[in-house]
Amino acid sequence: MDHYAYLPLERVVFGKPAAQAVAQEVERIGAQRVFVVASRSLSRTTSVVGSLREALGTRDAGLFDECVAHTPWPSVIAAADAVRRAAPDLILAVGGGTPIDTVKILQLVLAHGVRVPEDLERLRVPELKAVKPSPVRQVAVPTTLSGAEFSNLGGGTDLRTRIKHSFMGPDIGPRSVILDPAMTLHTPAWLWLSTGIRGVDHAVEALCSVDAHPFCDGLALHALRLFAEGLPATQAAPQDLRARLLCQQASWLAGSTIARVNYGASHGIGHALGAAAGVPHGHTSCIMLAHVLRYNEPATAAKQVLVAEALGLPGKPAADAVAALVRALGQPATLREAGVTRAQLPSIAAAAIKNRWVLSNPQPIRSEADVMRLLEVAW
Repeated sequence: MDHYAYLPLERVVFGKPAAQAVAQEVERIGAQRVFVVASRSLSRTTSVVGSLREALGTRDAGLFDECVAHTPWPSVIAAADAVRRAAPDLILAVGGGTPIDTVKILQLVLAHGVRVPEDLERLRVPELKAVKPSPVRQVAVPTTLSGAEFSNLGGGTDLRTRIKHSFMGPDIGPRSVILDPAMTLHTPAWLWLSTGIRGVDHAVEALCSVDAHPFCDGLALHALRLFAEGLPATQAAPQDLRARLLCQQASWLAGSTIARVNYGASHGIGHALGAAAGVPHGHTSCIMLAHVLRYNEPATAAKQVLVAEALGLPGKPAADAVAALVRALGQPATLREAGVTRAQLPSIAAAAIKNRWVLSNPQPIRSEADVMRLLEVAW
């Protein structure tokens, strides 16, 4: 990469009640029919989605809440079919990375007339060369710290191969993002804290990237400082809205580096772990990041000094600083804790070696055997 591409993200609204912010954004955009895409748990066990639909009033055009973790292609087609039937002029994505990525990919599905899961093959990176404009855009209300709302990259899993592929388009990211810490109070603690480490992973691998540059370095370093303050504070006091907003703002900074520089093997192996073994992305970062940092130390020593300083442990190895934060937050640190069996490691390595960010790791990874060595240490 030799550039930083700004997205058509018009506004980030932070610290305002989400229902009020959604109503104002819909009015500003001029949308008349707003279709909501959300996670099942958020929609059916909390009042979050209902309160936002109530704020839409007569503009509410319906709901799809059958999003599935790791965004399997059939679930994207199901969501796209629901959007086609509703014919909205705006989509409101509510939840974590799963509904937001579902909407990103369905925007490509709608633009290119795809009707069956197998045809997503031609929309993925690098197959799709000329991307058509999205017929409908999204506004996002995130409830985790994955940062998906700040990129135009979506990940979706081909169930035939259990491989997660990337999908990109210039306008598939949100027009607006609404950061309301009160909307995150229903997010399970493990999910909040682990996706916070996912945000740490964005920042660390951006800073240590093979094509790092000062703009992303600045975003990454301050994101790490805010995460180092906000994540332990939300663990200690889950109702602390100020601390939650700090974490959301850290996610905003870190997420703004997604696909703006090439990441490394923590992300790349994480994609394979998610698709092949069902490990949540937050947990893949909790487990892999420290090991990848140790592997990359010969190539990124100077940057790793900055990582440790930003996490509040100057003079310590960056891998130890990350591992200490993961332990302090009570998150899994080994693949065994995440339910991965040793027998699964070879197939995970085989999928990972094809991942673009494994291949762009700062300390070269050239073979499945190289990936296996990392997986064995992490197991």
